[in-house]
Amino acid sequence: MSNLQGPPADRRQFPPAGQSPGSQTSLRKRNQQRVVETLMRVGASTQADLARRTGLSTATISNIVTYMAKNGMVSLTPTTSSGRRAVSVQLITQNGTVAAGIGFGRRHLRVVLVYPDYTIAAEENVVLEQKYDPRHGFDVAKQVLTRLMEQTGVSWEALSGVGVGIPGSIDRRDLMPVIGTVWAEWAFVDVVVELEDRLGVPVVLDNDANLGSVAETIWGLYGGTRNLVYLKVGSGIGAGLILNGQPFNGATGVTGEVGHVQVVPDGQACRCGNRGCLEAEASITAMLDRLGTVTPIQSTEQLVASVQAGDVAALRVIEDAGRLIGRVVGDLASIISPEVIVLGGPLAVLGDTLLEPISRSFARHVLPLVRDATEIVASTLDDRGEALGAAALVFHQAAVRVI
Repeated sequence: MSNLQGPPADRRQFPPAGQSPGSQTSLRKRNQQRVVETLMRVGASTQADLARRTGLSTATISNIVTYMAKNGMVSLTPTTSSGRRAVSVQLITQNGTVAAGIGFGRRHLRVVLVYPDYTIAAEENVVLEQKYDPRHGFDVAKQVLTRLMEQTGVSWEALSGVGVGIPGSIDRRDLMPVIGTVWAEWAFVDVVVELEDRLGVPVVLDNDANLGSVAETIWGLYGGTRNLVYLKVGSGIGAGLILNGQPFNGATGVTGEVGHVQVVPDGQACRCGNRGCLEAEASITAMLDRLGTVTPIQSTEQLVASVQAGDVAALRVIEDAGRLIGRVVGDLASIISPEVIVLGGPLAVLGDTLLEPISRSFARHVLPLVRDATEIVASTLDDRGEALGAAALVFHQAAVRVI
């Protein structure tokens, strides 16, 4: 059906036998992957553009492009750049003509279909009941995906694969959700196996914040940004990191877990087992718990509406949460110094109402140089980022597997 191959049986990712992570072969593959990721993100580029965007030397880029062209991975077309003759390098994606992305939220799921040039073919959002069974969500996702493919006339044979985002970290060694970072309903659920059984196509998986960061560099306003933090504030709080133009996943995939940084000693109990974590003190769930004792506000939608209407209690919890969030992302920025921090999730629509307390607290906890060099903004992708990033992940995996 597709020449994008699924992961091996145990789905563990180790260097091939006899190949150390620091070998020349491994270095060439990593450099080639950087070129592939850049072409996937920005489209056709000259070799000079690739050198500038990847930080690799022009000689290294030339060797990689020559190798990829010989192996049918890129096409080369004469062009001009700054008045000089040049060659445009265009990535040739595999035979699939569309990728699907599925983003699972606390009470909804979104499905998108995306073409290799990142044009969105179709999308649909579905509201689900609170604390739904993930397997029910998988069944609904299949129904929605089938409906979108019928609407667009796309056959299953043309589907390269399905990318999936869930709200919690993924252990990249076995592609299972990490206990303590996901809702209880998702614990021990083998998302890849469950969905591949239902859909019959390869499935790739990552957490929602990581995918949101990828989407921001493709569909957001910061496509040229090499160091970006996507901060999702929802029922949980997590960050997706783009460092030096590449998604950062660390050794196991558990990165950006800012929601489990302690901000209040002996504070509220957190699902991770600790107390006073940012998520337990400043997530939407925490805000609603505080408001529930003094107001009838019980949902995210009611919270947003109350803030926009000037409700003093709602504004107070937003201010308090923003102060804690700003402190933690300030600590993060002091370590990695991003160019931009993008606020995502359902509260991004509040704009400056939430950004201002975050920014004030951020400024108090970083050096002036970091403060002045870091922009804090709201996402323009609404709740679409995770699903879009998931679809982009399919194309990325398809290209990298031929390396």
